[in-house]
Amino acid sequence: MVRFDYLFQAAFAFFTAFSVFISAPVILEKKQQTMAVSASQTAKAHKKLPIYSVDTPDKKVAVTFDAAWGADDTDVLLEILEKNDVLATFFFCGSWVDKFPEQLKKFAAAGHDIANHGDTHAHVAQLSLEQNKKEIMGCHDKIKAVTGLEMNLYRPAYGEYNNDVLNAAEQLNYYTVQWDVDSLDWKAVSPQYEIDRVLNSKDLKNGSIILFHNDAKFTPQTLDIVIKGLKEKGYELVPVSQLIYMDNFEIDHTGRQKPKG
Repeated sequence: MVRFDYLFQAAFAFFTAFSVFISAPVILEKKQQTMAVSASQTAKAHKKLPIYSVDTPDKKVAVTFDAAWGADDTDVLLEILEKNDVLATFFFCGSWVDKFPEQLKKFAAAGHDIANHGDTHAHVAQLSLEQNKKEIMGCHDKIKAVTGLEMNLYRPAYGEYNNDVLNAAEQLNYYTVQWDVDSLDWKAVSPQYEIDRVLNSKDLKNGSIILFHNDAKFTPQTLDIVIKGLKEKGYELVPVSQLIYMDNFEIDHTGRQKPKG
């Protein structure tokens, strides 16, 4: 006589095992996806940021210039800055220094911040940690050879960065400095466009860092107007070295540097 209870138990055990077998790949795939998302979120949470602006109660901003190509406007820029009693920050590429060492000496003699823009204007986010160190120190050594100056302010070319870029700078005792107000002078749209980009920027505030270039088409025409406009708004213009915190600071999710506590 056939025992149906036994056959039912055997069939149930078989179908249970089969269900586990066919569902295992799906469960594994979902687990892997969950782990991947978790790893991505962890990496994002640990992404470092450079300094885009500074949280300060003082009505101060910094005017900065990137120098990577020409040098034709050196004298006129220096004249405008001196006339307005303003010290700016100039980020120089090592390749620029190779071509224009005498121009570099003029900026240094005028008392402006002399800063590092990398040796070759490379896409540094594509480089390793050690390659980034070489890019920074290549420029550092060239500027020091011409001026005798040490530097601690760095702006990566194209504004590109990742953790390797920032870690390389930090390990070389550099502060990585970006900007939060961009004149977009390199686009050469018009003088008024550049003026409006700065003076009417929604991001302009205490601690802003403003970006220009040393050899842009309209900057010699706009710089004096922008400086006077900033002063009319009540801002004091200082070099980056006098704006940022050198220790006991943190950087929030917007890149704004703040004192700890």
